Amino acid sequence: MDLRTFICIGILLACCSAPVLGATKYTGGGPDLSVAIAGTNEFVPGQDATISVVVRNSGLNTFKFVNSGTIERDDLPNTAKLVTVRLSAGTAPVTVRSDPQVAGDINATRSVTVRFNVRISDNATEGAYTLPLHVEYKYLDQSVQGEEASDTVQFLYRTINQTIPLTIRIKPVVNIEVLEAVPEFLNVGTEGYLDLTIRNTGPENGKKATVKILQNGASPVIPTDSSVFIGDFPKNGTITCRYKVAVSNNAQKQTYPVDVVVTYENNEGAVITSDPVTLGIPIGERTVFVIASDIPRISAGSGDVIAVEYRNTGDAPVYNAQARISAVDPFASNDNTAFLGDMKPSESATALFDIRVDSAAVPEEYALDSEVRYRDELGNSQISDTIRVPVQVGAGSGNPYAQPLAILLIIIGITGAGYYVLGMQKKK
Repeated sequence: MDLRTFICIGILLACCSAPVLGATKYTGGGPDLSVAIAGTNEFVPGQDATISVVVRNSGLNTFKFVNSGTIERDDLPNTAKLVTVRLSAGTAPVTVRSDPQVAGDINATRSVTVRFNVRISDNATEGAYTLPLHVEYKYLDQSVQGEEASDTVQFLYRTINQTIPLTIRIKPVVNIEVLEAVPEFLNVGTEGYLDLTIRNTGPENGKKATVKILQNGASPVIPTDSSVFIGDFPKNGTITCRYKVAVSNNAQKQTYPVDVVVTYENNEGAVITSDPVTLGIPIGERTVFVIASDIPRISAGSGDVIAVEYRNTGDAPVYNAQARISAVDPFASNDNTAFLGDMKPSESATALFDIRVDSAAVPEEYALDSEVRYRDELGNSQISDTIRVPVQVGAGSGNPYAQPLAILLIIIGITGAGYYVLGMQKKK
């Protein structure tokens, strides 16, 4: 074996027995997790809120060895792995509605935000409360390596369970409870009133308070006068408000929602609007008139006074009602309006119309359009929907002039007989 061959074999053996070069090794340190609430930590009783928690890893590595002759590690000892965060209420008047949140791996100097949905109790009192935040994670504790020439390494991870306190504050607010809601004259297509009795059930004394009613979405109940100023609204105080409300024509006889809020000034001088309270307001039937009388009959070529009975089938009374009928061919009328007066629900009134029928009218049943104009409870002028009035046209006497001619002949005959008798008396 020559010298060149010996040198090559030596180099190969050295390469096979040498440890891994260029690896970096960290020792000491570990994850250092802290938490904070992102955004406000102030909430009010009865609030549905989202608490955003920022989890930050401030862990540092104490030493770093380069070309240490070890196998490169996949994880650093200051990395928090498989982080899981769970929020509990503790003794705070809070209900946590979210399950534990998985934050994953958090490297050093990095942070992750997790969110929890909570409900603040309606009767929560003012003050600061602590919510326990439970954090669980793993980190690389140490590595055990065999002989220097070994190509395997065992990583050991430690599991940490940590509880970190989160502080929230509950501010006093005005909470409203509607004790009574009384609708008055609220029917489809009309205006009426809504009387509310409201109590402040919150711990805050409201100043310069205004109670408002608001349309709920597309509800057909629309406030006309929506605000009532009540001034001071102390806790446990009770007030009564009256509002004018309109109901659209496309509503039905049923219950519709209305929202109620209170805007006030708190003890810090800030203007606050309470969470809306939704009420159900019953709406009465729209005012509808029907024909309750028998079908009148008129012969073709003649005229007559027909009686039409109108009945109020709505849930509200009407005042100063007037009925009007539209006489179209083959009908005609010199008197197509009649006074009905006041009509309570289910009451009826009769209108008289002078109707004439053309002699060429076909004998059959016709329908004339009619309507009723009236005043509602608030004095607003209203017009009913079109009401169909049936009229039966019968066959005429044949010659429309026969009857008038006969009457004329009779009159002439009576007149002639009178002159004859008068003349005979003068001759005597």
